Amino acid sequence: MGFFSEFKQFAMKGNVVDLAVGVIIGAAFGKIVSSFIENVITPLLLKPALDAAHLSTIEELTAFGGVKYGLFISAVINFIIVAFVLFLIIQGINAAKKKDETVPPPAGPTQEELLTQIRDLLKNK
Repeated sequence: MGFFSEFKQFAMKGNVVDLAVGVIIGAAFGKIVSSFIENVITPLLLKPALDAAHLSTIEELTAFGGVKYGLFISAVINFIIVAFVLFLIIQGINAAKKKDETVPPPAGPTQEELLTQIRDLLKNK
């Protein structure tokens, strides 16, 4: 087997393709979260604090002349939102799995039917 055919076989395995799709979706989701923070969270919740500090974005927060702790705060907010959304997704998946696993018990004779059968068997003796 040649080098390129081995590489093709490796690249076309299900796990590699699934990983590639996950990375692409993760990158797109990261952009959505960043946009959500910059365009929704910051203007609505942090606008008064940023106006008081004479800043337009949270990333501009600095201390000691150059330590950009605003970038850190923004990254922490991004992480919390991503973690929360992933938690909700996993909860939904687990709930869907539980619904699939709940199988009604097999239908069998009721207690009354069993007692009737026992009575009939005793009567015949």
